Amino acid sequence: MTKVIIMGIAGRMGSRIGAICSEHKDIQLIGGVEKKGHPAVQKDIGSVIGIGEIGIKITDSLQDIISSGDVVIDFTHREATIENVKVVESAKKAMVIGTTGLSKEDMTIIKTASTSTPIIQAPNMSVGVNLLLKVLKDIAVILGDDYDVEIVELHHRMKKDAPSGTALKMAQVISDSLGRNLDDVAVYARKGIIGERTQKEIGIQTVRAGDIVGEHTVYFGGLGERIEITHKASSRDTFARGAVRAALWIKNQKPGLYDMMDVLGLK
Repeated sequence: MTKVIIMGIAGRMGSRIGAICSEHKDIQLIGGVEKKGHPAVQKDIGSVIGIGEIGIKITDSLQDIISSGDVVIDFTHREATIENVKVVESAKKAMVIGTTGLSKEDMTIIKTASTSTPIIQAPNMSVGVNLLLKVLKDIAVILGDDYDVEIVELHHRMKKDAPSGTALKMAQVISDSLGRNLDDVAVYARKGIIGERTQKEIGIQTVRAGDIVGEHTVYFGGLGERIEITHKASSRDTFARGAVRAALWIKNQKPGLYDMMDVLGLK
């Protein structure tokens, strides 16, 4: 039995992860954490996430309950995640990180922590998206520099970071496959008289509207043809189920930094 603690348990993702954990025969939901002052603190987890009371109250301190868990799942925001990583590292527990918008400095902290505790960090926990990442690598190698690459991502109006972590991961996979440095070739906006498109640039464009859960399309544009590859998520449960799968996998791993490709055996 894998004992799970969920950060941001009352949020959109945290509540769905909690609900799915409660249904899984191999997982025990033993705790949920929210920030200090949140109205859900000290309320029953089950009543907050809509599964009926389970006799466990939401706390505002990971430190107070970390010893009882095996894996911490975190889909919060970058500042909170980095503080939570430090607590998990100190307690020598495992961690699944789905938080996006992490900086290079944040990733350095996570990588350092992973030398002493197992951590999964992935911008998207969807099985379909991670399969797509593997396919994109092969497509980019075959098409090479003869096809222009553009990525368009759509998310709900409440999403705080842009572009999405998934779009950036797609761009990184493609640029690595083409032997390009993404920092040099990424183009995030176009306006005015910009001149002809350069051969090596990778466009990454953002749409924020309504309640779109998540949609990513990669365009490979050649002369006389265009290849479009799209992934559409219609429910956050797609990501929540992936996070639960990751939690089950990471519990028994050695210290190290892993991603969903490791979990799914796609490397």
